Amino acid sequence: MRNIIQDLLTQEERDQAEKLVEQLEAMFTNKLAALTEKERGSYKAINETNKLFVNKVWDYRQNSSTLSSPDVDWEEFEKDYKARVFAENLLGRLESLAYRLESTKILHDYDNYQDSLNDYAYSQYSKGAGKPGFTEKVAELKQFFNRTRSIPKSDNTEE
Repeated sequence: MRNIIQDLLTQEERDQAEKLVEQLEAMFTNKLAALTEKERGSYKAINETNKLFVNKVWDYRQNSSTLSSPDVDWEEFEKDYKARVFAENLLGRLESLAYRLESTKILHDYDNYQDSLNDYAYSQYSKGAGKPGFTEKVAELKQFFNRTRSIPKSDNTEE
């Protein structure tokens, strides 16, 4: 297949996307945590079962607050809860967008690589036909193709 994807973004849309990402980065500067790997290991994200547990405690707090522990700062709990829900929702949307961007990039990479292979084949043909400049071009591009053969290992074990 040739040209399996086309770029549908205008330059204006690209510029706008860059500006929007810059705005998000600026908005979140000094407002989001960036844990080290060690810290991530210490805190860990809660699993789905534990999220259900937190949600159930939240539900009890909302509907039967008299059953809630007086030792919990419920105002802070509510802030954390709402911030977690917001972050989770926004993260899901951004991950979906990132996945689609990565998929699009992969398809553009594929198109570029296939066209580059076609150009290399043309250059080899043109070199063989004695066209000027192609000997140098083929020599330069040849470095990207490994010419060593892998020799299958024989099984020398005796039965």
